[in-house]
Amino acid sequence: MSRPDDWTLYLVTDTELSRPRPVADVVRAAVAGGVTAVQVRDKTASRRELLALTRSVRAALAERPDVAVVVNDAVDVALIAGADGVHVGQDDLPPAEVRALLGPDRLLGFSVSSVAEMDVALSLPAGTVDLVGIGPVWTTPTKPDAGTALGPAGVRVLAEVARARGLTTVAIGGIDASRAAEVAATGVDGVCVVSAICAASDPEQAARDLRAAIAPAAVAR
Repeated sequence: MSRPDDWTLYLVTDTELSRPRPVADVVRAAVAGGVTAVQVRDKTASRRELLALTRSVRAALAERPDVAVVVNDAVDVALIAGADGVHVGQDDLPPAEVRALLGPDRLLGFSVSSVAEMDVALSLPAGTVDLVGIGPVWTTPTKPDAGTALGPAGVRVLAEVARARGLTTVAIGGIDASRAAEVAATGVDGVCVVSAICAASDPEQAARDLRAAIAPAAVAR
């Protein structure tokens, strides 16, 4: 399968923040506004519910094969739903074993929040991980257990290390349109948001505002 690789504006879904709208409707609107990749995440959902959610998002983006759809944590759901890949954290299944399950053609993202965790990513065999999610940039209520905020300076350090090893990077944590330009300027390949779009009354316009904010940094790269 082909592997979409534009991570400029990466949306992580949140079912509660999207209510009363279906997540698929929020995703469809956000992509129309400029979102380039989507991670389906719902920590409270059963595997069956997550599968249905992933399928609904994929159906909403049936005409946009250029937009990657990645599933948080659940390798089985990603494979059954035909998603483009999986994103795992430090406490989830080991990336090398996830890669073995996914095969070479799907995407694998891995969360890092410190130099030590980046070292873990860099110690993996080449081709194991495609993307590292760096964060939190700032603390955020959508993931209170995410760890100490790195700030833009901390993100820049980790992004430089990852880029030197050929890894794609996105930054996540407390980012909205007012902060997106500062984060994009750290050298990451993309900006990752949750509430800035999922909680917005107009997800399409929220995505447009984010894209406008990060455009100068994207041009500079």
